[in-house]
Amino acid sequence: MTHIFKIAIRNLFRYKRRTLLTGLLIVFGMVMVIVFSGISNSFKGMMIGTITDSMMGHLQIHKKGYISSIDNLPLHLNITGSGVTKLRKILDDNDAVEAYTFRIKLGAMLSNFEQTTNIRLTAVYPDMERQTCPSLTDRIEGVATEAEHFVQPGELILPENLAQGLKLQNGSDVVLVATNKDGSVNAIGLKVAGIVEGLLGPSGRDGYMHIDDAKVLLRITDDEINEIAIRLNSLGALNEAHERLDLELQQFNDSKGKPAFELHTWAALSPFSSIATIVDILIITVKIVLIAIVLISILNVMMMSVYERVSEIGTISAIGTLPSKILALFLAEGFSLGLISAIIGNVLGVTVLYVLNILQLHVSFGRMKDILLETSIAPAELLTITVIVLLITLISSFQPAYRASKMQPVRALRHV
Repeated sequence: MTHIFKIAIRNLFRYKRRTLLTGLLIVFGMVMVIVFSGISNSFKGMMIGTITDSMMGHLQIHKKGYISSIDNLPLHLNITGSGVTKLRKILDDNDAVEAYTFRIKLGAMLSNFEQTTNIRLTAVYPDMERQTCPSLTDRIEGVATEAEHFVQPGELILPENLAQGLKLQNGSDVVLVATNKDGSVNAIGLKVAGIVEGLLGPSGRDGYMHIDDAKVLLRITDDEINEIAIRLNSLGALNEAHERLDLELQQFNDSKGKPAFELHTWAALSPFSSIATIVDILIITVKIVLIAIVLISILNVMMMSVYERVSEIGTISAIGTLPSKILALFLAEGFSLGLISAIIGNVLGVTVLYVLNILQLHVSFGRMKDILLETSIAPAELLTITVIVLLITLISSFQPAYRASKMQPVRALRHV
C-alpha cells in the first residue's frame, strides 16, 4: 500500500500545473468554509451569550400553563412558597446549575405625576439576578457594571424609551399602580435608579424593581414568584441538563394529578433561536458548496489523468497488474491530492481566523454596541470538514479509477 501511494504522489507531480490548480481550488473551498464557520459560530455564540447572560438565563421554570398566558403576565399562576422550597432544593442539589434567580413578572401603570403609561416589570433579588445574568448591568445606565445590588428597595430601573418619553432621569420620583391577583389595586412610590437599554430595540417596555417592593405592591405575603431563571455551568450541556431537570420536575403534580411545573430552554422562549438556526443552515450551505468544488475539481483532474494515460494503463495491465491494483492507484492519487490540499486548507483557514482575532473585529447586536467578536473553530469542526473533503475525493475519484481498471490491454495499447 505504501508503494502505491508513492507512485500516486509521483504521478501527481508529473502534471504540476493541473495538480496545483486543482489543489488551490480545494484549498480555497476549505479556507472559505473554515473562515465562514469560525465567524458564523462565533457570532451565534456571541448572540446566544448576550441573550442568556443579560436577560433570560439558559433555562426557565414556570408553573404549568404560565408560558401560554405569558403575554398577560398572569399572577394567578404564581409558584407558591412550598413549590419554591421544593424547586430550590432540586436546583441546589444539581451540579450542572451554576446559579438561579427568582422573579416576579408583572404589568403596572407608571406615572410621573403628569403622564401615565403602562410598563412591564421584572422584580428580582439583585444579587441572585446578577449571578444568573452577569451581563445585565452592562445595559443599565447609572449603575456600576460590577454592582451586584443594582436595584435596592424603593428603586426602579426604567426602560430607555419610557424614561425619554416621560422625561425621567436618575433620581426622579414615580408612582407604580398595579392590580394583584385578587383584583385589588395598590400603588407604591419609587425613585428612578437607572435606565436600561432595550436589547431588542427601542420598543422595549421592560424595567426592573426589587422583589420586596413587588410583594408590597401586589400584597404578596408568602414566598411567591412566577419565574425561575437558571444559569448552567456550561451552555454546551444545555440539552443534558434540560432532560435531567425535566425528569426531576415530573415528580411534582398539581391537585388534578397533572404536572405542576414546566421547563423551557432559552431557545424555546426567544425568537432569536431562529437566527441561530439560520446561521447553522448557512454553514451547511457553504459546506455543500465546498463539496461541489471538491467533486468537480477531483472528477475533472482524475478523468483527464485517465484519458492522458490510456496507453500507460494498457502497458501496466499487459504486464500482469491486477485491475484492483490499478483501481487502488488512481484512488490513491485522488486521495493524496485531497489530503495534501486539506492539510494546507486547515492551516491557512486557522491562520486567517487567528489574524482576524489580532485585528479585533467588533460587531453590534441589538442595542449592544462594539462587541468584540472572537473567532474560533472547534477541532471537531475541522475534523468534520477534512473528512468530508476526503470522502468526496474518494467518491469523485472512483468512477475514473474504475474505468481505468476495466480497460482491455489490447484496446488501451492500440490508443497509442
